[in-house]
Amino acid sequence: MTVTDEPFSFYNGMPASDLGDQGWESPWSGPNGGQCVQTKQLADGRIALRQSTDPTGPALIYTPQEMAAFVAGVKKGMADHLTAC
Repeated sequence: MTVTDEPFSFYNGMPASDLGDQGWESPWSGPNGGQCVQTKQLADGRIALRQSTDPTGPALIYTPQEMAAFVAGVKKGMADHLTAC
C-alpha cells in the first residue's frame, strides 16, 4: 500500500516524493525557466503543492476550503504585493 492510499498519513511538510510521481499537474506555469508550483489531488480530497524544481522536497497539504480561500484572495488582489518589483 502506498502513502497515497492512506489518507491519514498525509501531513504538511512531508516529502513530496512520498506522494508518488503520478498525478502531479502544473496549473501555474509561466515563462520562468520551468520553475512552477505543481498540484496533486490526494485520496482524501486534500490538495498537495510542491515546487517543480524540487520534487523530493516538502509538500504543503491544504483542504479544498483552504485552497478556495487562497484562490479567492488572489483573485481579489490580496497577493499582489508578492509580485511587486
